Amino acid sequence: MFFQRAKLKKEFDQQFVRLIRETKEDWQQAQLIEEYLNDYDLETLAKRKIAESIHFYLYKEAKIRNVVLK
Repeated sequence: MFFQRAKLKKEFDQQFVRLIRETKEDWQQAQLIEEYLNDYDLETLAKRKIAESIHFYLYKEAKIRNVVLK
């Protein structure tokens, strides 16, 4: 039973790391879009801040769960 639990934790940790990487890419893409805009767009700014907050929330959760980001 212990081995099943360890296997499940490892599988969910891999999914969690993948999710963190995807949110980081989304955040970086939102930053690039914001840089290339000539005018001040509130919607783009909001999307970037949402992506940033999601990424940092997941990063904090990874620290709590002791997930190793490779």
